[in-house]
Amino acid sequence: MTQTTYKIGNESLIKVLPPAAGKLTGLLKKQGRIDHGALRVAVIGGGCSGLQYKMDLVDGPAPRDIMVESTGVRVVIDPKSALFVSGSELDYSDDLQSGGFKVTNPNAVVTCSCGESFAA
Repeated sequence: MTQTTYKIGNESLIKVLPPAAGKLTGLLKKQGRIDHGALRVAVIGGGCSGLQYKMDLVDGPAPRDIMVESTGVRVVIDPKSALFVSGSELDYSDDLQSGGFKVTNPNAVVTCSCGESFAA
């Protein structure tokens, strides 16, 4: 059996605001992952500004990941994505038109009008 080796980070990497934490806790409970699950945040190429966020619920950190516990929720980020999201906040809104998870990223120098992609 191999041991997963990951690093522990803190909220200076990414902070989960209470509305996002509540939504994530509900989703993790619904999937039966409340004890071990986490939100994976990744930055991938694409979108109209060049980079976009990809978020998935996962069973826990993978090797080399950085895990942050914020507002009672675990977030895992790969080292490359961590360079782009450092200092970000994750929020959630159930607004009908512009609802969903939103990342406020101080490293984004350009964002597109739809708010789904950015350039750093």
